[in-house]
Amino acid sequence: MIADYNNIKTEYRSRIDDVIRDFFIPLLSEAISYKRAVGFFSSSSLIELSKGICTLAEKGGNIQIVASPYLSKEDVDAIKLGYDERDKVIERALVREIEEPVSEPFAAARLNLLANLISNGILDIRIAYTEDDHGMGMYHEKMGIIEDAEGNTVAFSGSMNESYTAMAVNYETIDVFCSWKGDDDLDRVNLKLAAFDKIWNNRDKNVEVKEFPNVTKLFVQKYKKIAPDYELDNLQFLDDSMGRVSLYYTELSDFNKGLELNKNVRYGARQPDDIILYDYQEEAIENWSNNDFCGIFNMATGTGKTLTGLGAISRLSEFVKDEIAVVIVCPYQHLVDQWVEDVVKFNIKPIIAYSSSYQKDWKKRLIKSVKDQKLRKDKKFFCVVCTNATFASDFVQEQIEKISTPILLVVDEAHNFGAQTYSKLLNERFKYRLALSATLERHRDEEGTEALKSFFGKECINYDLEKAIKEEKLTRYRYYPVLCFLNDKELLEYDRISLEMQNCLTTDKNGNVKLNSYGEMLAIQRARIVSGAEDKLEVLKKVIRPYKDKNNILVYCGTSNVEYSEEDGTDDPEEMRQIEAVTRILGNELNMRVARFTSQENAEERSLLKENFAKGKNLQALIAIKCLDEGVNIPGIRTAFILASTTNPKEYIQRRGRVLRKASGKEFAEIYDFITLPRHLEEVSGLTEEQVKRDLSLVKNELSRMEEFARLAENAIEASELIWTVKETYNLEVGI
Repeated sequence: MIADYNNIKTEYRSRIDDVIRDFFIPLLSEAISYKRAVGFFSSSSLIELSKGICTLAEKGGNIQIVASPYLSKEDVDAIKLGYDERDKVIERALVREIEEPVSEPFAAARLNLLANLISNGILDIRIAYTEDDHGMGMYHEKMGIIEDAEGNTVAFSGSMNESYTAMAVNYETIDVFCSWKGDDDLDRVNLKLAAFDKIWNNRDKNVEVKEFPNVTKLFVQKYKKIAPDYELDNLQFLDDSMGRVSLYYTELSDFNKGLELNKNVRYGARQPDDIILYDYQEEAIENWSNNDFCGIFNMATGTGKTLTGLGAISRLSEFVKDEIAVVIVCPYQHLVDQWVEDVVKFNIKPIIAYSSSYQKDWKKRLIKSVKDQKLRKDKKFFCVVCTNATFASDFVQEQIEKISTPILLVVDEAHNFGAQTYSKLLNERFKYRLALSATLERHRDEEGTEALKSFFGKECINYDLEKAIKEEKLTRYRYYPVLCFLNDKELLEYDRISLEMQNCLTTDKNGNVKLNSYGEMLAIQRARIVSGAEDKLEVLKKVIRPYKDKNNILVYCGTSNVEYSEEDGTDDPEEMRQIEAVTRILGNELNMRVARFTSQENAEERSLLKENFAKGKNLQALIAIKCLDEGVNIPGIRTAFILASTTNPKEYIQRRGRVLRKASGKEFAEIYDFITLPRHLEEVSGLTEEQVKRDLSLVKNELSRMEEFARLAENAIEASELIWTVKETYNLEVGI
């Protein structure tokens, strides 16, 4: 029977389980048949897929693989020229993928194994894609079926691709169903098996499946060197003998050439061939290089800061012949994880450094890398990706002091480093410097801003939101400001705090009038009143109702408490967080499929939420706090309801940019901005001059954000009408 069926779990998670050792090797070693639907066809994906199949292959079992071609824009355009050219274009794309370079120690040996299995009729690969009147698409189902000689069958499906990133870096999950565990599991197994066989035999009307014999022939010619080595899985995973692989194959003279790339691969950053940067990204890197590899990338959220930064790292790494340490710093743990997803594509094996890193031994890795720099010529390069807090820790700072090579410091969301906690760590130890930010200027902190500019150097690019939208790097959007008002209780408290704040004004050394520390605390209290205005809940019910059957919605909440009672009014109002009230409104009153997206959700939960949100099947709306501020990438957002905003331009500009990320089929985004005013506009004419003066602080802050959002909107004139009305009511200058 397949392995020990009592030990087969219902799900496997890549950062908790060793999926290859715990799942694939034990199951496939007992199997006679392995059917697998994967993502893209490439030599690297086939390498990952080969891990675990050695025993099955040695016994002469059968392996069937369905994969999808990776088609570039040029490929798709070529196919549009004529139906007869389609297969030729696909074939060229497949050939391109099997010729991609590989760099892990066992890669050549595994490619040799696969080529032998194809030649011996054990492994069969077919290519699947979708096609309709709108063009070609990718067949992207991820599932597998493993069967033993007794007919016991395990089916699995989930988010895991056959790639190094999916297996080792990303947080991926597979769900597992066993034919002997009851009717429910048996039904799932049979459904998966029937679906695969239908696709394999090209009987699914939604998927086109073909064989490309010329491609498999070329694969065999390119990679078949010697007889297959069925001990690969033991060598790589069970004997912990990774370091012996080069020695192991030295005796195989006919195979040495195939391993040469893997034995001599340099440690250093290299931009992969399949990542093509835009002209503005290349220009930024060129300017940075010409400025002695120091400078600032001011780039709107969603325009590719991370890839531009990695392109810059690659440029410097080659320039200094890989004799450099790279320290990448991000404000949050989830940002570190997002960076790592791209870092590994650039020939970098990063040290992932923060308190709950899945690299539990990251401190030992860092210590070893620092020592290796001094002792080994082939390991002058290493890269650590860490959080701001980890960077500032005594341990990391001590290790930085011991580094023997020059250091490149890359700081993401660099405006945070204007704070004294971090700015004091910016010193001459870092010869090369790169600051990344959508808005480097620190709100009400000119000294902090100037400190950043002085340390990092001149601006190498300023690619703002307006330019990004114009050049179609971000999505166009429509802007709908929605008026809300403070109720009597909220307005009374708002006025009380405003009066008290007038006694907290002070003048700094530059003559600027500022609030003292107590005044700043009062300002936060006053902002919470605006953020949690109860009227927002009633307004939300009205404006979101037309969207209750739609998907890809985000509702952005504040951290304030509100009073809320269910729609039937049977209970007295209950005080709760705004996000809780919004969740009840959407989930209970409107029967929408919703989920929260906050700091309380761990990395695994966030990953699943983003996946379900993108699919739109089980999740219509995310209800979030802070997720639009720094780093979280959810490109599928089409409609955003922003209940809580801020007076800080950096923050609300970033939030807008995240809504505008490009996504498939996303022609434009919609932004509903909940504008909070002290009172209804018709009441303003009866106010005293002093009352109007107290109102203006809030009114001007809200107008400032409205003007900025309306300025670039598709419906700018429509959005501006409300702005003009508010300005006329308060006797302010009209115009954007």
